[in-house]
Amino acid sequence: MEIKKFIETIKGTKLFTAYNTNVDAIKYLKDEDVQKLVDEFNHKDIIERMEEYPRIIEEPLDFVARLVHSIKTGKPAEVPIKDDKKLHEWFDRIKYDEERMGGQAGIVSNLMATLQIDKIIVYTPFLSKKQAEMFVDYDNLLYPLVENGNLVLKKVREAYRDDPIKINRIFEFKKGLKFKLNGEEITAKQSTRFIVASRPEALRIEIKDDVRKFLPKIGEAVDCAFLSGYQAIKEEYRDGKTAKYYFERAEEDIKLLKKNKNIKTHLEFASISNIEIRKMVVDYILSNVESVGMDETEIANVLHILGYDELSNNILKDSFIEDVIEGAKILLDKFKNLEVVQVHTIYYILFVCRADNPLSKEELEECLEFSTILASTKAKLGNIRAIDDLHEGLKIPHNKYGDLLKEIAEKFNDNNYKIALSPSRYVEKPKSTVGLGDTISSGAFVYYVSLLNKKRMS
Repeated sequence: MEIKKFIETIKGTKLFTAYNTNVDAIKYLKDEDVQKLVDEFNHKDIIERMEEYPRIIEEPLDFVARLVHSIKTGKPAEVPIKDDKKLHEWFDRIKYDEERMGGQAGIVSNLMATLQIDKIIVYTPFLSKKQAEMFVDYDNLLYPLVENGNLVLKKVREAYRDDPIKINRIFEFKKGLKFKLNGEEITAKQSTRFIVASRPEALRIEIKDDVRKFLPKIGEAVDCAFLSGYQAIKEEYRDGKTAKYYFERAEEDIKLLKKNKNIKTHLEFASISNIEIRKMVVDYILSNVESVGMDETEIANVLHILGYDELSNNILKDSFIEDVIEGAKILLDKFKNLEVVQVHTIYYILFVCRADNPLSKEELEECLEFSTILASTKAKLGNIRAIDDLHEGLKIPHNKYGDLLKEIAEKFNDNNYKIALSPSRYVEKPKSTVGLGDTISSGAFVYYVSLLNKKRMS
C-alpha cells in the first residue's frame, strides 16, 4: 500500500491522549562511556548489586548495576529514581547528547499531529513552558483548559503554566557495544535503552477537577483515547493519598470519557517494577479498555499477576510467539471488555482478537503494517518530522524471520480467535529506540479505530 492511502485512512480521526509527558535527556552510550561508568565502582559490587536487582535507584551503584543488566540481556528497562537532590546532581554531571519530548502521551500527540489526523486533545498534569515548547506547532494539537467556567481548547504551545519540569534520563546503546566487567567482556545483544525515570512528589497522574468535569464533553469530541503513564503512580504520597485513590480516579476518568459517546480506549502498558502498581493497572485500567499494547516482557508480567506463572516464565525465558499468542488469548478470555490485545517485539507486531471482530484479518494486518512503517521510520531517522519521512520507513525490508512468524501465527486462527501479524522492518543500527513501542501501538490503534469508523459509516 502507498503511504498516501495509509494517511488518507486515518485523516478524519480524533484522539484524546493522557497523562504522561516529560523532557527526555538522552545519552547515546559508546563503549568508553560504559567502561568509564563501571570503572567508577568496584566491579564485584556491581555484580552483587545486579543479583539484588534493585527496583528503585537509590544510589549510583543501583543505576550502573541495572544498566549493565539491561545491556547484558538486551532487554529495555525503566527504573524509577528516588527523589533525592544529591542523586539528581550525580546524574546531572553526565553530558547528555540531546533533549526532546518524552512520555507516551507526549510522543503519541506529536506523532499524530505530524501525521495530520483531524484533532488531538492532549492532557498532562504538568505543563511548563519548556514542556509546552516540545510539542509540535500544529493547529490540530490542543490542550483543554477551563476559562470562566467553560471548556476551552488551546494550542498546546499557548497553554503552558508555571509547572515543574519532569526529566527522564535515557541511556541508548547499540547492538555490539562492548566493555569489560571483572575480566569478562560484555557485548550488547540488541540495540535498546535504559530509562532512569523521574517520579517527582508533586506529580500526580490525574486529570485536575476543573477539566475533569468536562471529560464527557471531551469524549464526545473524539473517536478514541490513548491512555498511559500509570507506571508513575506511587504507592503512597506525603499528603496521605495512596495509589488506590489515583487508580480509582483513573478508572472513573475512562467512564466519564465514555459517558456521552462509546469511544474506543487503549491502555499502553509499560515497564512497572512495583508489583502492587502493576496489579492495580490490571485491576482498574485493563478491565475498562477495549485495546491494550505491550511488549513480551509486559505481557509476561501481566500473566504472572493473573497466576499463569509457568507461561509467564516461558515468555520471559524464550519469547516464543506461540506462548505470547497463548497469553494474549488468556487476556481476551479474562477481560471481556478487551477487543484487541496488541503485542510488539523486536521481530513482529501482533493483534489477537476474538473471531467476531468486525475487521477482517487483512484489515487487521493493514493496521499492523502501517505501524511497522512508522516504527522503521522513527528508528532510522530518530524522529518523524513530516509525512514524507514515511517513505524512508517503507524502503526498509521486513526482517528475515517474517515469513516463518506469519506461518506460525496463522496456525492459531480458528473459530474463536482472529490473529494478525506483521513482521517488523528491521533497522540494524537504529538512531533511537525510545518511543518505538508507543509509535507502534498508537499507529496500530488509531488505524484500527479509523477502519472501524469507516465500516460503521459505510
